[in-house]
Amino acid sequence: MIELYEDKAYVAEYKRQHSLSEEEHEDWWAKSRAIIASVTGIKQENIFQKVRKRKENRLDQYQKWDETKQEFIVAENGLKFIINLSDYLDTGLFLDHRLTREMILKEVKDKRVLNLFCYTGSFSVYAIRGGATKVTSVDLSKTYLAWTERNVGLNFSETDVHQTVHADVLRHLKLVPKESYDVIIMDPPTFSNSKRMEGMLDIQRDHGELINDCLAVLSIGGVLYFSTNYRKFNLEANRINSANITDITKATTPFDFIGKLKRQCFKMVK
Repeated sequence: MIELYEDKAYVAEYKRQHSLSEEEHEDWWAKSRAIIASVTGIKQENIFQKVRKRKENRLDQYQKWDETKQEFIVAENGLKFIINLSDYLDTGLFLDHRLTREMILKEVKDKRVLNLFCYTGSFSVYAIRGGATKVTSVDLSKTYLAWTERNVGLNFSETDVHQTVHADVLRHLKLVPKESYDVIIMDPPTFSNSKRMEGMLDIQRDHGELINDCLAVLSIGGVLYFSTNYRKFNLEANRINSANITDITKATTPFDFIGKLKRQCFKMVK
């Protein structure tokens, strides 16, 4: 997988069984890097590589891998975001959700927005730009909440509509008063067994309760945008207290991800 960020490229190689020795693999990567540079026009020193591997049935994308802190600022639809191409498995900006972010931008004016599992807060930045009256970003990682605040500060020198909440989303939702928000964005991990959580999150097993807890804190007619990357995910609609569920996967899949993206996205109305 190759992602382009202006004059830089991020290459994710999925770990697999192959017959190459370490030296042969390094030679293969050097040749691959040269080809990528030739095709894209990006300098080889601006091509970053990570090897993705599965760990305990989940991709451990939040683990810190490095300390070189190759941070850069990139632009998307007039907004700016900090990406890191060295220290983490993911870059800080999920390109496959860029159409979903545009959708949020157009639908949050004068609304209260809750961004759950907010990661680096890109949806929150779009919500602020879209004219939301209140934006709350929730995550269990202090690192990503700080990143979120940096992204917000990068785009808005002054704003009093945004706040971050350091919390386990599953527990936090139980404490939020009814009808506190008009729009919720939720893109949870497939699995999580963080020591800071109470129990373990399994999105296939837990999505019904998690979605219903979101719907409970939405106003009447409020909307939940729910997305998951779990390849075998099956939405159990009969468990969900929604007046209307729409599969918006195709509508939110960018052209360059068609046929390559194992993600499902739904719009649910209370």
